[in-house]
This record gives sequence, C-alpha cells and structure tokens, in this order.
Amino acid sequence: MSAGTGRPAEAVTAWAASTALIPRDWPVVARRREEPLRAARQALGPARARAAEQRGTAMSLATAAEYALLLTEDPGPRQTPDAAGLGRLSARERELVTLVAQGATNAQIADRLFISVRTVSSHLDRIRDKTGARRRADLTRLALSAGLV
Repeated sequence: MSAGTGRPAEAVTAWAASTALIPRDWPVVARRREEPLRAARQALGPARARAAEQRGTAMSLATAAEYALLLTEDPGPRQTPDAAGLGRLSARERELVTLVAQGATNAQIADRLFISVRTVSSHLDRIRDKTGARRRADLTRLALSAGLV
C-alpha cells in the first residue's frame, strides 16, 4: 500500500501490524508484497526498518485499523484534534494517550499505572480538553500522527 507511494516506513509498519494480527498470510498476497517490502526496507535501512516493524507488531487491532485509515485518507482540510495540544501534555498524559492508542481499557491503564480508574478518567478528560480529541479513536489517531505508537 504505502511502499509504492514513497512512504516506506508506513508500509513496513502496516505490514508488520497485519502480520502480527493475522499470522496466516495468503501465499498470493505474500508474494505480491515481497518486492515492495524489500524496497521499503532497503530505503529505510536496517535500524529504521526494524523500528517500523516494532511499531507495527506492537499495535492492537483497533490501532492498526486506525493506522490504515490514517494512511489512506484524503489529506485535505478537516477538523481534527489539535496535534499541537500534544505539546501541552505532561509525560504521564502522553503515556495515557499511548496506552489508549494501544487499545488498553481504562481499567487496564489503571492497573498498569497503579492508579484508580477514576484517575484515568480524570487524566483523559484533561487530555481531551487540551487536544480537542473527544473519542478514543481521536486519541489513537493523534498518537499515531505524533509517532507515540
């Protein structure tokens, strides 16, 4: 998908996400992808290709779907959450945005960060105020566009 458009990092990330989430690949699809992926990896170099693959394999199904939508959407003007708002987020708030983008529920985030579910909700409310993101999908898109995931 992205390899042919001059976006090798995105191509490798999307490929890694699909491989991690759907391990059985159809032989025809795998063969069709071999050359563009080889070219994308070569354009990136070993370190950047490995980083793109790691980004993809770490994605949840929801994050991978949002990533695919982000790659295929029309880049024209539209109302999106304020990406500049990410600069106003604390390190902890960025951590929460990353966990949301990885598909974690509020309860899972609370367990992982050793805070209450109510505290997670409060953090997310502040994050939404700062960024304009209203839904979890908006937060996921924001994290993807900022490279947090």
